[in-house]
Amino acid sequence: MPVAQTVAREPQAALSEALLHRFDTPGPRYTSYPTADRFVEAFGAVDTQRALRQRATFGSPTPLSVYVHIPFCESLCYYCACNKIITRHHERAAEYLDALETELDLVIDALGPEQPVSQLHFGGGSPTFLSDAELARTLRALRAVLRFEPDIEMSIEVDPRTVTDERLAHLRELGFNRISFGVQDFDPQVQIAVHRVQPYESVRDLMACARRLGFQSINADLIYGLPRQSARSFARTVQQIGELRPDRIALYAYAHLPARFKPQRRIAAEQLPGAAQRVAMLGNAVGGLLAHGYTYIGMDHFALPGDALAVAKRQGRLHRNFQGYSTQPDCDLIGLGVSSIGRVGATYYQNAKTLSEYYDALRQRQLPVARGFALSRDDVVRRAVIMALMCQGWLEFESIELAHLVNVRSYFANELQQLATFEEAGLVEIEDAGIRVTPAGWYVVRAIAMVFDRHLQADRARERFSRVI
Repeated sequence: MPVAQTVAREPQAALSEALLHRFDTPGPRYTSYPTADRFVEAFGAVDTQRALRQRATFGSPTPLSVYVHIPFCESLCYYCACNKIITRHHERAAEYLDALETELDLVIDALGPEQPVSQLHFGGGSPTFLSDAELARTLRALRAVLRFEPDIEMSIEVDPRTVTDERLAHLRELGFNRISFGVQDFDPQVQIAVHRVQPYESVRDLMACARRLGFQSINADLIYGLPRQSARSFARTVQQIGELRPDRIALYAYAHLPARFKPQRRIAAEQLPGAAQRVAMLGNAVGGLLAHGYTYIGMDHFALPGDALAVAKRQGRLHRNFQGYSTQPDCDLIGLGVSSIGRVGATYYQNAKTLSEYYDALRQRQLPVARGFALSRDDVVRRAVIMALMCQGWLEFESIELAHLVNVRSYFANELQQLATFEEAGLVEIEDAGIRVTPAGWYVVRAIAMVFDRHLQADRARERFSRVI
């Protein structure tokens, strides 16, 4: 079955099932480059502190983005690959918030107070595991040492099973103006299979409430490839979500990696849809969302034409960070909380993944950094190339050459040869001025970007990643 259509302003493109299978290979999502699996323990707290102090010394033309990780969930979702802690003991949050505030103090000691922030995101886990008072406490701590810009984007991930209309109103009062609902699938049998039962009516009513409260953007996450899903059942979910009309939709492919993620061992492999079914689900979903008036942003994101993400895509201002596609300029990211990832200048860092390690470091008044990465000059060039392809679908040779003082055609001679396969398949166009991703190529843009990933090309060990489709 052909996967039809692409960005609404471009000609419709058909990508055959055979072509999809040909380029459906495991690969990174490129929320960063190099990707987080390349981080090393040799890069630690001292290196992160040095990077923060360098930013403080030399300044930065752009405000910060801040990510806060809340790891707790009351209930286990079998498909989940996030860093989370399943518990019904809500009293555990108090100790965690104490540690979070200690980490914030250490970051500010190195970075300096009153740093401007244009983007704040609460993720997890389930941030709404926290009580209203605990969420308010966390916001007070952040506002006390950071300067929130007047037009700051404040977003939070919400488990629909943990909120009410009153809780949504409280989130709005705290300043959150963007909200993301974890939907995944509305089919009751699929929900039972993944241990996440939340009726359509509940999500419908919560979205309506969020709209009345004036949230600027409402997002819904969907996943295809889950157990007991079929092309027909998932098409119903897409139809239902289209009728609810969230401003943005993230459409993810389920990656079944039970060897890495223990919760997934509870999923019966024989209940998973086959490759042909997954391709049909993707094709139906893309066609259905475009029919409902959504713009295809790229890879796995859709937005209504008036949403800021769609506007940024049209204007060539799209960026990508650890939260996915973003309208914010390319900027430093401060990650707070267990397992959080941050970026400062030409470095990345990741906090300890377990609470015990996270707490131990903070008791010693040390940043809880477990590993990180300092980018080489080559990494910086390749990051610019990969992000241009992932965000704009257009790599302009001249801009790379002027910014990084390289000759693109000679520097990437091997990569351009590898792209010939994609060009022959109609997925990219290699022009004198640059490389253009075609409408059909957007479906496998991760595979196109992988050509320029020096680390991945060196070892080809891709089992750690989800598949492109």
